[in-house]
Amino acid sequence: MTTDWSAVLTAADVSSPRACAALGALYRAYHYPLYVYVRRRGYGPHDAQDLLHDFFAILIEKNYLKSVVRERGRFRAFLLGALKHFLANDWHRANREKRGGAFTFVSLEELMGDAECRFQVAATESVAPESQFDREWARTLLSRVLSELRREAELSGRGAQFEVLKVFLSAPGSAEAYGKAAIELGSTARAVKVAVHRLRQRFQEALRREIGHTVGPVGEIEEELRHLAMVLRLDS
Repeated sequence: MTTDWSAVLTAADVSSPRACAALGALYRAYHYPLYVYVRRRGYGPHDAQDLLHDFFAILIEKNYLKSVVRERGRFRAFLLGALKHFLANDWHRANREKRGGAFTFVSLEELMGDAECRFQVAATESVAPESQFDREWARTLLSRVLSELRREAELSGRGAQFEVLKVFLSAPGSAEAYGKAAIELGSTARAVKVAVHRLRQRFQEALRREIGHTVGPVGEIEEELRHLAMVLRLDS
């Protein structure tokens, strides 16, 4: 098995016609965790959005993504480290007018409102910016995986079943819980247990694949899964 770095590597290949779309996908995937980090550093909502746009723009202009190779590991860590460096050097203040709207890989308005609303909820949590970044990274990652499983279920005509059984992805099943789900689905407790087992397997597969998009060697997937589990324990 080899790690699928397609999103990062495509975005790094500026000669590829798909590079802009790939960077846009990465921007959407990491936008909110990075946004929370910048807001936690004391920037206002509009400044935070402009900073992130400028940050990703300079990744394109300087082609810094070329430095993200399999041996260097997690894209999550690379992005946060690069953003810290970007803010520390205050590059944006000297170059804001030059940067403007030259790069349109994603619409700022597309993400602005939702990000700030979510941040207002997250702002009640008294944690360091780095810890908040990790929390939002974990939550966003799980949200993407659940969305993928929901789409799969809907396409196969099992959307209603998924909505009933998804609770078992984060909680152990009991005879009572299986029985209640069976009544809701017009099924049997045994059939529900089998369906939950299969859903958990698909969840693990989808989670590993999603993590595999932005980490280095296969061993990094296991390390990232352990980090995810630790973050979720602290977040519970």
